[in-house]
Amino acid sequence: MKNILLTTVFVFSFLITKAQETIKDTTKVWTTKGNMNLLLSQSAYNRQWLGGGTSNVAGNFGINYDFNYKKGNVVWDSKFILAYGLSKIKGNERIAKTDDRLELNSLWGKKSTAKNWYYSMYFNFKSQMDTGLDKNDVKISHLFSPAYFQFGPGFLWKKDNNASVNFSPAAGKLIVVHQHFTDLGTSFGVAQGKTTRFELGASISAYYKFSPITNVSIENILNLYSNYLEDPQNVDINYQMNIVMKINKYLSANINMLAIYDDNAIKAVQVREIFGLGINYGF
Repeated sequence: MKNILLTTVFVFSFLITKAQETIKDTTKVWTTKGNMNLLLSQSAYNRQWLGGGTSNVAGNFGINYDFNYKKGNVVWDSKFILAYGLSKIKGNERIAKTDDRLELNSLWGKKSTAKNWYYSMYFNFKSQMDTGLDKNDVKISHLFSPAYFQFGPGFLWKKDNNASVNFSPAAGKLIVVHQHFTDLGTSFGVAQGKTTRFELGASISAYYKFSPITNVSIENILNLYSNYLEDPQNVDINYQMNIVMKINKYLSANINMLAIYDDNAIKAVQVREIFGLGINYGF
């Protein structure tokens, strides 16, 4: 896991730097902005400590990168998100994965006659980079398994790069998993013995970023999806909130929250939250 983390950090840091240099050198119609952070936490107790507790160390690495294009009546907004975290508890040989996300959102639009409205086409990809284990150390996921794809035409309302809503009335959704996860039953909504699940439905994607006070930014990303082919009343929900509270140029406190509801995977709301103080670099 450590090798995967180090390799991922190096590769994506290099690619982002080169892409940014190319965009800046070749055209003025692109605007780019990104944030890279490394959150570290550590707790230690000696043998005489009476209050209870177990020594542990944890680290989380993340990249949040936007590259937006605007020329004439055409806009093209893309966002790349990478997150990976590990935790080690003293006395436990297992290194636990605390976060693992790989996501790309891309939205193309052409201006209509109405103010702030565009004809649009969107694409979304979500997956992970490392193996996932359950409480019994049984492998339940790995690289690109599962992988989620969404795509479709629609209508975009965009005020600026910090506020937009896209509605797609005919959106396709594809879920891909390796067959060894469905040998014994359903996995991530994919039926037993299958490797893919296709859905056709409606999608609403919303983005809103604001700064309530100086040096604090709150980013909200919401995706709603209703499958016309099966139980359209059961809407899939994926909501992300990223809060960055800058202390200075390189230090910040970060809160990352992810809430998911997908009744095909599990009939409950999945919530993950990470808070930490760490190194922050904007580019």
